[in-house]
Amino acid sequence: MTSRYAKIIMTLALAAFAFMVTFNNITDYGSNFEFVKHVFSMDTTFPGNKAMYRAIGTPALWHAGYWLIIAGEGLTFVLLLIGGLKMLGARTASAAEFQAAKNMTIAGAALGFLVWFLGFMVIGGEWFLMWQSDTWNGQDAAFKFYMAILGVLIFVNQRDDEIA
Repeated sequence: MTSRYAKIIMTLALAAFAFMVTFNNITDYGSNFEFVKHVFSMDTTFPGNKAMYRAIGTPALWHAGYWLIIAGEGLTFVLLLIGGLKMLGARTASAAEFQAAKNMTIAGAALGFLVWFLGFMVIGGEWFLMWQSDTWNGQDAAFKFYMAILGVLIFVNQRDDEIA
């Protein structure tokens, strides 16, 4: 039972994290919008870099990109919350039933990984060269986020024994 409770608690902790990120981005929209705007416009990358053709200078696209990020974070929260609650409900069930209850958690963790790894490391970091910016570089924070998600995903996905 200890392992099952740990999986539930870790899932709900990730859900709380995704909720807070979503909540903060909605209630303080302007702060992180500035981040998205500068990353998309690539205005703090190395001067004269050859990838400036990738820059997006259209405010409507900055907002659309930011809302896509917020939607991904929010959906991550919802999936992890549902997953944690489903696992909580199945905590005394058979191993097969508890394993089946993990599906939403796995989906939420996979989506969260996509948001912070694909979104911030691949697209932001490499496509928009965010790594070149001293001011608008979210790669360190994103790394912490997706590694925590990945760790929980690996742990949650381990098979559980029948309860004695």
